[in-house]
Amino acid sequence: MKQLFDDVSFKCSKLVTKNYSTSFSMAVYMLAPSIRDAIYSIYGFVRFADEIVDSFHGYDKEDLINDFETEYYKAMKLGISLNPILNSFQQTVKDYNITDEMIQSFLKSMKLDLIKSDYYSKEEYNEYIYGSADVVGLMCLKVFVKGDETKYNLLKDQAMRLGSAFQKVNFLRDLKDDNLLLNRNYFPGVDLKSFDEKSKKAIIEEIEEDFRIAYQGIIKLPLEAKFGVYTAYVYYKKLLKKLAHTPCSEIGNTRIRVSNYSKAGLLAQSFVSYKLKLG
Repeated sequence: MKQLFDDVSFKCSKLVTKNYSTSFSMAVYMLAPSIRDAIYSIYGFVRFADEIVDSFHGYDKEDLINDFETEYYKAMKLGISLNPILNSFQQTVKDYNITDEMIQSFLKSMKLDLIKSDYYSKEEYNEYIYGSADVVGLMCLKVFVKGDETKYNLLKDQAMRLGSAFQKVNFLRDLKDDNLLLNRNYFPGVDLKSFDEKSKKAIIEEIEEDFRIAYQGIIKLPLEAKFGVYTAYVYYKKLLKKLAHTPCSEIGNTRIRVSNYSKAGLLAQSFVSYKLKLG
């Protein structure tokens, strides 16, 4: 029975989300039940691709990402995949008219991680972020607006800025692993060997501007999505604030986190703030 397999597939995507990201899982749980599965499926797809290029050391990453792409398109053609992550994702792509341009832009950025370690220009940096983060925000927006193209076009730019903000916070938080373990530097014009407060301040100001513009889109989101997205926004703003108060030397040598206890407190604060500002 295909429906049973589809149900299992979406549950696998949910399991991936819960195990790889407690913060994102918490935010998805704040979405309306009617759209949670679709967002879980998007996260599962992008997480698996990201894990291939970031974590599967000792394996042929190029073959793995190419096989992942081939199997995705096979799933799109057949309407099914025995890979439950791809099976759930292809259904979401079709249900919400997620464009192939978004998929290709995302996979292009993932493949760049296999061959490129430094981003020397703002153009290269922006192109990478567009594919690795902005289009993920756009995929989620497709789900949030449920086919309303007018609403989608109205919120498109803000959704991209939110994706950019999240990704840049991740870059700053993961400075140690990206630099020491993966030999990557995403920030153009920044020498990680002499990373200083001036460089950090410039990055944080850029992220804060992304958040400022993104917030204007959050308040216009459909009710089913607004609190969940706001929860993620509050979490990443908290993480950015923590990074701002962390010395550069410490950012370069450890991964800054928000504890699960603090996340629970943020959720309560988010709910109060949401009711006062956005409800």
